[in-house]
Amino acid sequence: MTMTTLTAPSPLPGDAAALIADMGARARAAAKRLAQTPTAEKAAALMAAAAAIRAQSAEILAANAEDMAAGRTNGLSGAMLDRLRLDEGRLAAIADAIEAVAALPDPVGREIDRTTRPNGLELSRVRVPLGVVGIVYESRPNVTADAAALGLMSGNAVILRGGSEAAQSNRAIHAAFAAGLVDAGLPADAVQLVPTQDRAAVGAMLRAQGLIDIIIPRGGKGLVARVQDEARVPVLAHLDGINHLYIDGAADPAKAVELAVNAKMRRTGICGATETILIDRTYGAPLAIIDALIAAGCEVRGDKDIAAFSPHVEPAAANDWDSEYLDAIVSIAMVDGLDGALAHIDAHSSRHTDAIVTEDAATAERFLAGVDSAIVMHNASTQFADGGEFGLGAEIGIATGRLHARGPVALEGLTTYKWLVRGNGQTRP
Repeated sequence: MTMTTLTAPSPLPGDAAALIADMGARARAAAKRLAQTPTAEKAAALMAAAAAIRAQSAEILAANAEDMAAGRTNGLSGAMLDRLRLDEGRLAAIADAIEAVAALPDPVGREIDRTTRPNGLELSRVRVPLGVVGIVYESRPNVTADAAALGLMSGNAVILRGGSEAAQSNRAIHAAFAAGLVDAGLPADAVQLVPTQDRAAVGAMLRAQGLIDIIIPRGGKGLVARVQDEARVPVLAHLDGINHLYIDGAADPAKAVELAVNAKMRRTGICGATETILIDRTYGAPLAIIDALIAAGCEVRGDKDIAAFSPHVEPAAANDWDSEYLDAIVSIAMVDGLDGALAHIDAHSSRHTDAIVTEDAATAERFLAGVDSAIVMHNASTQFADGGEFGLGAEIGIATGRLHARGPVALEGLTTYKWLVRGNGQTRP
């Protein structure tokens, strides 16, 4: 199988190192072009890509149906199937997200700051693309379009390697996206999809120094651990979402129930879903939260204090507090006030998203300041941990580290900066 390209065919997928070297070289050439492409031209290409996805919706949905059938045969969980599934509404949302990215301010060339030195030198920092971005991801075919759109608008070439569960969907979305780019006059090599599910291709990407500038893994612990262990290319990690919702003693009961159910059950298979609920020992209505979750179809696993409230609560095991279920399962623990909640979160959070429900403003501010996660919320569902909901159009993922970018990684997170120095003949004494 060969890739969609305007140049010579790629090596066969069986030769992983040669394949990635060829893709990387063509991406590098495309990246040089994109770095100098005007905003209007990039936006027009994204609009053309969105139109192509809409026009090829039947083909994309047929490909997704193949993936769904294979997923059922292979025993994928309901939550994983939900992540994989496309329908007309979800596909329209993918096209909408591409168009939203096209309308965002272009970060490339934006001046960050400027200063004049005593000797008259004028220094400024301006945003520039990262170059070639490799993205390794699992399950969710919308990532193919989101990553392609964000990469293009931020002036980067992108090499995508999706998971086997969504292989047919990814190929169909990529084919439509690339066709839109070509129609708009940009190179198809700007967005390439690795045409094999051979794990050796991922290894070749991780060793592609000089061709790929940064790797972004988006998936489960196994994928991220492999990328971090093997990469010879810088990694922007998206770790699992072991997210907490803390119900403070001063929480509004109706708000607490509504937020707990939404944060856990709106979509259980996304990384912003709450996995652990912490309830202050002084909170007056924990049973209402437990009952509402069970009524919504959620399995509740609790510590001994929580289990005492209902016979329908399963005893929590030690590993439940460190589990990203991505399913209709939640662990609930009773804690001693804010300090107890902070201690539990510090011990078990993946630093993704943690939230507090309270009407006490001072307690809320202590929580917001005291939790060291990429996203910290007050009186809001953790399901809002999403680049689109943050007004970023889309996201590559939620970065949970501290370097370069943190939280939803979108256009600005896919740029770095360079210094511009303007002088008038100054020499250094």
